[in-house]
Amino acid sequence: MARMPRVISSRAGGESRDEGPDRALLLASVLGRDRAWLLAHEEAALTEEQQRRYDALLGRLARGEPLAYLTGEAWFYGRRFLVDPSVLIPRPETEHLIDEALTHLRGYAKPFVLDVGTGSGAIACTVAAESPNAIVYATDTSEAALNVARRNAALQHLRIDFELADLLPSDAALRFDCVIANLPYIPSADIPQPPDPVSFEPRKALDGGPDGLQEYRRLLKVLPSRLNPGALVLLEAAPPTIGALREMVAEASPSAGTSIGLDYAGLNRYVRVALHREG
Repeated sequence: MARMPRVISSRAGGESRDEGPDRALLLASVLGRDRAWLLAHEEAALTEEQQRRYDALLGRLARGEPLAYLTGEAWFYGRRFLVDPSVLIPRPETEHLIDEALTHLRGYAKPFVLDVGTGSGAIACTVAAESPNAIVYATDTSEAALNVARRNAALQHLRIDFELADLLPSDAALRFDCVIANLPYIPSADIPQPPDPVSFEPRKALDGGPDGLQEYRRLLKVLPSRLNPGALVLLEAAPPTIGALREMVAEASPSAGTSIGLDYAGLNRYVRVALHREG
């Protein structure tokens, strides 16, 4: 005899909805609804197939898999982005880089912007949406990640030039007024292990080499010649590596002004590099 469907409000998965918002989000995802609908339909029942899917997702969540991968979406700067295990999950800390970039771009009629290591395309899409006059380019070394980024841009009806490239676009004539990079910055020995949710994200997007700065070291060798006068560069990293990254930036662009930006927790999160304008 088939098992009777369980009531969403109290027995879905054998646990109360009150036991955590993640479970409610999983349930909403399974049903193709939002949390408001769940609250308004507390006596609705799960089909056996829905129950099976929900139980499977709960098991994966218990093993540490990030909620965003289970639901296939994450929110960034007030927008919904598709995500899967080929891309990093967008983080709130990165929103500060968007704020910095948008403030800078207000001084341009038609700025050229580059998102290095775009992943899901969250940075590129947000800049393109918030600064419609910007001409936005985005690169990544993962075709799978670029496929996700292109889907996000298409869903938001944004025009962005995505390219499979190592750091910079292949057109050497391009010069940029703003560059944002969220490259791998975790030292290889410090990559989290299961069940840490970060361990489920693509290692290629996490592993910054022995000191966590391998990819930034490469970028800083090639980036200066691709910047317009007065350009702003924003490089995200982590508190333990920010000091060394700032020193690297000072060596690569000794005449530029550098400073460190904080995240929501007040921790050192990114290096801000402001080039001098001509004249």
